[in-house]
Amino acid sequence: MSHKLKIAGWISVGAIAGALTTVSLQTVARGSLAPLPLEELQQLAAVFSMVKTDYVEPVDEKKLITDAISGMVASLDPHSQYFDKKSFKEFREGTSGRFVGVGIEISQEDGLVKVVSPIEGSPAFRAGLKTGDLITKIDDTAVKGLSLSDAVKRMRGEPNTKVSLTIYRKDENRTFPVTITREEIKTVSVKGKVIEPGYGWIRLSQFQERTVDDFARKVQELYKAEPNMKGLVLDLRNDPGGLLDAAVAISAAFLPENVSVVSTNGQLPESKFTYKAAPEFYQRRAGADPLRNLPAQLKTVPLIVLVNEGSASASEIVAGALQDHHRATILGSQTFGKGSVQTVRPLGPDTGLKLTTARYYTPSGRSIQAKGIVPDVMVDETEEGNLFAALRTREADLDKHLQSGQGAEVKDAAREKAREDARKRAEEEAKKGPNDRKLPPEFGSDKDFQLVQALNQFKGRPVAVSKTQVVENKLEKKEN
Repeated sequence: MSHKLKIAGWISVGAIAGALTTVSLQTVARGSLAPLPLEELQQLAAVFSMVKTDYVEPVDEKKLITDAISGMVASLDPHSQYFDKKSFKEFREGTSGRFVGVGIEISQEDGLVKVVSPIEGSPAFRAGLKTGDLITKIDDTAVKGLSLSDAVKRMRGEPNTKVSLTIYRKDENRTFPVTITREEIKTVSVKGKVIEPGYGWIRLSQFQERTVDDFARKVQELYKAEPNMKGLVLDLRNDPGGLLDAAVAISAAFLPENVSVVSTNGQLPESKFTYKAAPEFYQRRAGADPLRNLPAQLKTVPLIVLVNEGSASASEIVAGALQDHHRATILGSQTFGKGSVQTVRPLGPDTGLKLTTARYYTPSGRSIQAKGIVPDVMVDETEEGNLFAALRTREADLDKHLQSGQGAEVKDAAREKAREDARKRAEEEAKKGPNDRKLPPEFGSDKDFQLVQALNQFKGRPVAVSKTQVVENKLEKKEN
């Protein structure tokens, strides 16, 4: 059986919070079903009937059934999900790197939406939005109190429609409105530059359909600018993941041909598979291998991979593969710990079901689920330490998260102490004025502490190793 028929196209899709989901798109119906629990199904039908006839006001039958399906799936784990028409459309947009909106990368600050960066050439870029701008209103809706995802939904819409944003620009101490016409945005998931003679930096913000092509192009640009590369930094910090075949391809760019990159294991026969560093495992379409023209030096150049608590799923696949094959030094903080596989099966033309069907494992057989990748060198995000990293949610913090399958989780007592210290620091920082607050520097800048430590590692200089970070969610060792 061919690879494509056997696997039916494994992919993974990122989420803003870092909880990336690895999914398989399948349209083939299951050949056999277990006997249905008739008594419980009769109770479900009875409840449906009572609600329909006895509730204080009429209810929508279709909504009742949809909510019942959503509740059933949501009770399993944080990543299984029922897709209605709207969410299925958004899900598909997430894998393509294309969406209709204004074109800004955003985060939250003081309950407002902060512009991290306008995407070059986008409507927001042309309208003059700048890094650090705060969005206080979207049309007539105040942003304060909205979740980040709600704010994103309000800024997205149909092509050629308008959205009004109220902007507060701190450095000019003024508020002003901007009306922007939405259009299709093509996100750029790869950045890179020569940070100093002999050393390059390449950052992946997400693994999308265009990432492998963009990565290959950026590597060629770097080697053209610096043919005598003595060290390369692959930056996966805050990368929530993306397409699994892209993760396999990025790993293959640095690894010997045909070595194992990642494996999956679950109940379904098609979920038991090993992906290797070869084109047939990462090419999604016919044609030439997108990695064919990469410089040969890429296989041997000294490599450091930067990761943190926001590096998830596909990012962890790359970091785990390069670590297990001793191809790179992993530097930073313990990663998110998203190591489960979801299968997406269409239920109709516009709806679908995403269901957890397997775990994935590094080449040495380590399960990443609820644990993550532990760096070879633990380094804080700033010289003052990890300011608020302990407050960031990891997979193991999520309600009903899937266990690793490799022993019971043992949480370190230092975790809660670190969180309490971080809460106090956050409260102290919140009392300060905007210009006095301590914030991590921009990735790739000359003030990027972890990047500076990566350069020190390359050059054999002392590295400021963290004295406070602890490995979280260790696995209990069981004696036979």
